[in-house]
Amino acid sequence: MNNPITFRPAEAADAARIWQIILQAKEQMRLRNSRQWQDGYPAMLNIAADIERGDGYVLCQNGDVIAYGAVLFTGEPAYEAIQGQWLSHLPYVVVHRLAVADEVKNRGVATLFMRKVEELSLQRGIRSFRVDTNFDNLYMLKMLAALDFTYCGEVLYDNNPRRAYEKLMEK
Repeated sequence: MNNPITFRPAEAADAARIWQIILQAKEQMRLRNSRQWQDGYPAMLNIAADIERGDGYVLCQNGDVIAYGAVLFTGEPAYEAIQGQWLSHLPYVVVHRLAVADEVKNRGVATLFMRKVEELSLQRGIRSFRVDTNFDNLYMLKMLAALDFTYCGEVLYDNNPRRAYEKLMEK
């Protein structure tokens, strides 16, 4: 990735490209026999709502969207009922719906997205970063370990357990 990468809030004009990237990620998960994202979620409505709320963020290379994620500072209700224990009771940021374009996979793009979220969080005075993923999302599990996230337990979405992680960040 020799070209400069920018991180910015997603705009309505990005929606079609974001949806293309989400569909690529869904197909990759299906081909790997993952159950994650195989039930109609996320839908275009989720992406449109993220963008409208200002929660959608993109990484761009040469002006082209190459990754997307929902970055929320408003909490995640499912996290209140963790089966386990969070590292802290601090306000936190959470990333949902992280997806990377096929043409830049395996180049550290998702890791860069997560690092940009850390920078944004610290700028806002938020030192806790939480995320959850399916037990069979091996790419995400490997990345979370590399980024020093700590496994904290399980959370449920529609009775489906998800592995929950937290990272405490230093200023």
